[in-house]
Formats: sequence, structure tokens, C-alpha cells
Amino acid sequence: MMAGLMLIFLFIAVSFMIEIEAEKETMKDIASSYRDTKADLNEILYSEFEKDLPLWGASISKDNSISFDAPNILFAVNKSDINEKFKVILQDFFPRYIKIINSSEFKDNIKELRVEGHTSNTWNTSSSPQEIYLKNMLLSQLRAYKVLSYCYSLDDATIIQNRLWLEKFFRANGMAYAQLKKEKTRRVTFTIELNSENAVFQILE
Repeated sequence: MMAGLMLIFLFIAVSFMIEIEAEKETMKDIASSYRDTKADLNEILYSEFEKDLPLWGASISKDNSISFDAPNILFAVNKSDINEKFKVILQDFFPRYIKIINSSEFKDNIKELRVEGHTSNTWNTSSSPQEIYLKNMLLSQLRAYKVLSYCYSLDDATIIQNRLWLEKFFRANGMAYAQLKKEKTRRVTFTIELNSENAVFQILE
């Protein structure tokens, strides 16, 4: 009787260990896929835009965010209308950008593409912290929306071919001064969220 129970418990323990090992391998595969996709995308983005970045006042981070940081090129102070210089940059940048992230290599890995608007933490005519926050939040949302609208509406073959994809994945977020950077408050950032990111975060938790 005891021997039979011991065999049952041993079988359960072995089965549990096999299941745990299989889960560990799945976690490793997900994490490895995320790391490789992120690194490959970063390499291709740099290869495509490296020479343009200084001219645009832009930078690419390790998480593949592309930030346009030259305030005088982007918008006037406290305004959301896109400057003509920035429109010219977007005409050059965005079709090339979409061609990369919507390529067969990365298309299935993209969960969301966001354009984020950023502002300072001040407002000339406001003294209340609440009023400053709300005005900057609205301004950042308008800036993000107008950049999205301009990019989405470009009369370019790549954009026209991918408008349905953009409608599904392209979003505009107002960040106000949530990610405040000194001397880079008036900026716009294009951010990519990969499908595998959520799975990786779940593993870490």
C-alpha cells in the first residue's frame, strides 16, 4: 500500500517538474524573441536614419523610441501647429519609418505605434499647478494628434498602402511633462510597443 502511494507521489512530482521545465523553456523563448526583435529593429533604424538624426535634431534610444528634440523646428511656444520645417522632416522620415516597422520582419511583432507629445511644466499666464497641468496636457495631446494626422494624411505611396494598418495600430498620446527633460520639453517621440513586451513583463512578475 505504502509503496503504491510512494509511486503515485513520485509520478506526480516528476510530472510537476517536467511541466515546470517546459514553462521555463517557453519563458526563455519569449524573452529571447523579444530581445532579438528589439535589437534587430534598433540596428535597422540606426542604419536607416543615422545620417539624418543630427540634421533633424533627433535621437534613437535603445528601446527604439525616436525623439525629435529641436523645439524651434517642431512648434512655436504654447502652440500645436506643426512648423513647416518639421513637416518637411516628417515627409522624409515617416514613410521610411513605416516601411521598416511594417516589413515582413517586424509587422507581426508590433502591438502599437505611438506618437507622443511633450511639454514643459510651466505656462506663462497660469499660476495654479492644476491649471498648468491641464493646459500642458491639452497642448501635448494636440501636438501628438496633429503629428499623427499629418503623417497619416501624407500623399505618399507607402503611407497610402498602409493606412488600414495605421488605423489599427497608430495612436497619439499627450504626455504633458510626465517625462520632463531639461531643454527638451517641446518634443515629439515615436514609440513602438512589441507584442512580446507584455509576455516578458508577466514573466518578470
